[in-house]
Amino acid sequence: MKRTSLLLLVLFVLGQPLLAQKKGTAKADPLKQSVQQTIDAQFADMTELSDKIWSFEEIAFQETQSSAALSAYAEKLGFKVTRGVGEIPTAFVAEYGSGAPIIGIMGEFDGLPGLSQNKVPFKSPLHAGAPGHGCGHNLFGVASLGAASAIKNLIASGQLKGTIRFYGTPAEEKYFGKLWMIRAGLMDDVDIMMDWHPADETKTEVQKGLALVDFLVEFNGQTAHASGDPWNGRSASDALELYTNGINYYREHIKPTVRIHYHIQDGGKVVNVVPDYSRLWVRVRDTSREGLLPVWKQVEKMASGAAIMANVDHKVTLVSGVHEILVNRTGSAIMQKNIESLGAISYTEEEQAFAKKIQEANGKPQVGCDF
Repeated sequence: MKRTSLLLLVLFVLGQPLLAQKKGTAKADPLKQSVQQTIDAQFADMTELSDKIWSFEEIAFQETQSSAALSAYAEKLGFKVTRGVGEIPTAFVAEYGSGAPIIGIMGEFDGLPGLSQNKVPFKSPLHAGAPGHGCGHNLFGVASLGAASAIKNLIASGQLKGTIRFYGTPAEEKYFGKLWMIRAGLMDDVDIMMDWHPADETKTEVQKGLALVDFLVEFNGQTAHASGDPWNGRSASDALELYTNGINYYREHIKPTVRIHYHIQDGGKVVNVVPDYSRLWVRVRDTSREGLLPVWKQVEKMASGAAIMANVDHKVTLVSGVHEILVNRTGSAIMQKNIESLGAISYTEEEQAFAKKIQEANGKPQVGCDF
């Protein structure tokens, strides 16, 4: 299953430039045959690399081992690697070839806090409380690099012309490291940028996705003993609760496309002390940047109201944000045909049994994998 899935994912991100060179099925096209041979030859190495990144369990901007492993493998394959790009120590670019077209492939590899997991179909942390890969990011960067290497081999053999560029992109889950790389001009000359993401269906994406903005809200008050003299305290926790209540009342008055999330990161330390500090992480989403902006600004203003009611100070800090995806339907249609040329993924009885155990552990219908 892993070999078939990886090949499908590689051809998924590889589809457009290959199909533009020569039409035909994956089996009939010599270029696609070469791609399959490249992936088969590297399959064991890429599987080992994916397993390593799974075990490293590194969160946003701390992906030191993951970045080192991916960039070292890229150098081994013959890419020119530039590390520490975009003012991010764990970001890198691996490039091969020269001239146009310049094809970019994005590969992300960060984890999420608290998602450490053994290779079993039920919840069982590899390291209790540690980060882990909740949505296949251990595969993400590896498969994208596999795709880049397949194109690189075709350039090296003279079958394709141009430049292939792999972007080792950290912090997708939280800070969106790609924004730092864009800001540094690292993608200014790219003719086409491709990426993929693990999902429960294998298909090209033709939905816009959501624009979003992340920000932190901090409240600062005055500590006091909660029993002895609470009248001398100004509770940052009160402000936090007033703020979240305000957000929740606001939900009735926003469009159905909008999503507002928050995570309380600090609500006080002990029960018998009026807390002088609280903090929460807020995310606002909508289907377009235009729809997002007024909601974001209103939610920010509500923090000021909460601070006034609790008689505390407050601070809003922008974390990051992204535009909604601008869909290339023509390119997506070409890549969809390329995916379909590979046929459906096949699964062994052991793999289907494992999938059904995952579904059982999560209270879902035990249907296994159906492609």
